[in-house]
Amino acid sequence: QNMVKTMERWIQSQQYRKWDLHCLKLQPLSPVPSDIEISRAQNPKAVDVLAKEIGLLTDEIESYGQTKAKVRLSLLERLKDQPDGKYVLVAGITPTPLGEGKSTVTIGLVQALTAHLNINSFACLRQPSQGPTFGVKGGAAGGGYAQVIPMEEFNLHLTGDIHAITAANNLLAAAIDARILHENTQSDKALYNRLVPLVNGERGFSAIQLARLSRLGINKTDPRTLTEEEISKFARLDIDPSTITWQRVVDTNDRFLRKITIGQANTEKGFVRQAQFDIAVASEIMAILALTTSLQDMKERLGKMVVANNKKGEPVTADDLGVTGALAVLMKDAIKPTLMQTLEGTPVFVHAGPFANIAHGNSSVLADKIALKLVGEKGFVVTEAGFGADIGMEKFFNIKCRASGLIPSVVVLVATVRALKMHGGGPNVTSGAPLKKEYTEENLQLVADGCCNLQKQIQITQLFGVPVVVALNVFKTDSPAEVDLVCKIAKQSGAFDAVPCNHWSAGGRGAVKLAQAVEKAANQKNSFKYLYSLELPIVEKIRIIAQKVYGAQDIELSPTAQSQIDRYTRQGFGNLPICMAKTHLSLSHQPERKGVPTGFILPISDVRASIGAGFIYPLVGTVS
Repeated sequence: QNMVKTMERWIQSQQYRKWDLHCLKLQPLSPVPSDIEISRAQNPKAVDVLAKEIGLLTDEIESYGQTKAKVRLSLLERLKDQPDGKYVLVAGITPTPLGEGKSTVTIGLVQALTAHLNINSFACLRQPSQGPTFGVKGGAAGGGYAQVIPMEEFNLHLTGDIHAITAANNLLAAAIDARILHENTQSDKALYNRLVPLVNGERGFSAIQLARLSRLGINKTDPRTLTEEEISKFARLDIDPSTITWQRVVDTNDRFLRKITIGQANTEKGFVRQAQFDIAVASEIMAILALTTSLQDMKERLGKMVVANNKKGEPVTADDLGVTGALAVLMKDAIKPTLMQTLEGTPVFVHAGPFANIAHGNSSVLADKIALKLVGEKGFVVTEAGFGADIGMEKFFNIKCRASGLIPSVVVLVATVRALKMHGGGPNVTSGAPLKKEYTEENLQLVADGCCNLQKQIQITQLFGVPVVVALNVFKTDSPAEVDLVCKIAKQSGAFDAVPCNHWSAGGRGAVKLAQAVEKAANQKNSFKYLYSLELPIVEKIRIIAQKVYGAQDIELSPTAQSQIDRYTRQGFGNLPICMAKTHLSLSHQPERKGVPTGFILPISDVRASIGAGFIYPLVGTVS
């Protein structure tokens, strides 16, 4: 009987638990203090208390200090029969260089849903890169009374995921150059003896080496039986240094590392080549972390990463270099999402942080999947896509939703009067410089003229068949007439609803109307569809995005881009989705062209592939 009782209790403990969330009280001040003062004035709950309130078991979290914890993936197995909640995407119109507050709206919306309407909700955000944090843009924890706290923890090292990516990325970069050096200075036999050494008088292939042999068509398992030709084939990757696409990374804006010469020490025997550092979050490993669905899937994706071609023009992968297991073990903790909280004590997942202009710009599939199980069937998971809907949202639908199989219920499109005035012909907005008077005084004509960009972004959302709610992020300089005008035009342009939001100054209470509109829109009929079929040729997929999303007349491929497309098609990578690397400051490739540019030809200067992440990325114009 005791045994039966114990098992009953255990089974009970594994079931989905209703939330018992105690929200934190917020007392907004006027005028609104600085973000850091607001963050520090609020006393966050201990993370283990928050975890218990939302139904996590004690063995499912790994605390990092008092205010953040990793959540184990075993939870997905425990709650696999639990229905998902509603899935909401926050996107935006084409922004000014100052950003229009998508993260702030995301946080304000979940604070409204949970702290004010008593609906379970989870925000899923990207982890910020230290590049923008120490640059002009600053952190990415939201702002005002809609923030993730503590903001210093969120904006700096968090739980070290970006450091893990940097370590894995640079280990692979080191392996590439070391391999070229060894192949250039050793005979086949010496190389083979190093790759398959004698251990206690025995030689044996590792699992990853057996996989390489099989790819080469050598079906042998005993290292002593290979012919000289097979030994050479196995031991030599024959990397063509001019085709290496794998760069070293660092998470700092260090402009002097954009082009460097490596191999200048005497020990490198004169094997000098030009290379570069990219920012850590642009690493393909970051894209893989954001799109993976399990540890096994991540390991397979890491192995497929193409780092160069050999001298015959065939792809060389991380698996060929034999480092896949080492990369996976460096990433074993980074794969777990980090749990934090908003200013009102509601839960947030922070996980992965690819940029949206040069990568796919969305937080992780795993964080979304775990959150959708935890909120329960009537709950909401709110995630955001970087920059304008033409970039982040398009990639969310065509890349992230294909990887996850999840279908969004609603899109929240963030607009500001400031950005609309810029699109209506207002003067340039420059980071760090005071705003011109057009932006601080009422000007209904500029707002009306600029709404063309909002209308275009609503149309882009409708291409995917998902209802759209416009959230007007209100600034203290906006007049009531300007606010009303934007909401009226948005509704006339096909938005399900358009709502002014004051969460920056009032916290969740200022976004209650938005939360109610999102809840209604989520019950609408949803006819979600992808923009293009993966079976189409690469060029056709690029053309569809250029014409239907950006409004281009056509595309123009450089000779380099054309030869890369031919190569990827030949290598069997033609049926991957497309991830455009394009400026975020305009619908076109020219950042200075605001509003809705038309009649332009979109120049594709180069095309590259992230085979592990699973997309082809064309470089548009001069994007770096």
